[in-house]
Amino acid sequence: MEEQFILRVPPSVAERIDRLLNENASSSSEDKSLDLSFSEDGRTGTFAIGNDHFSASLLDLPTIVESYKTYDDNVLIKSADIGQIIMVREEGDNATDEVEYRHGLTPPMRDARRRRFRREPDLNPELVQRVERDLVNIMTGGTAENVDILYFYFRPALAS
Repeated sequence: MEEQFILRVPPSVAERIDRLLNENASSSSEDKSLDLSFSEDGRTGTFAIGNDHFSASLLDLPTIVESYKTYDDNVLIKSADIGQIIMVREEGDNATDEVEYRHGLTPPMRDARRRRFRREPDLNPELVQRVERDLVNIMTGGTAENVDILYFYFRPALAS
């Protein structure tokens, strides 16, 4: 498996990256360098192309995306599972405090977690703690709290 990531950039930056990748090594351009560096929190950073710097953030995708490659245009070979995206923003765009990119990569995945995945049930935390405590008591040989234990005695049926 390879290590891969998805880099989503604004259209103006995408054109500059495309030009940089398609140019010959001998041609001169101000966009000769690409750099991506993250701060200590591992989620925010800067993306630099040439002398321009853009803010970037690492976000989790709502689902895992599989990446494939081919050598003969017939057989696809899975090369990676991608679960995160690096979002590069223009200077005027505000950074979000969220760590998950809600909308996935394509329009059908818009707000996918809310629309396609089961909601977590609303449970009373006190009830959960009480049940956990009762389970621990039962596993150690005790009984649950506030529970009445009824014993039933069965008489064997009389033979006729």
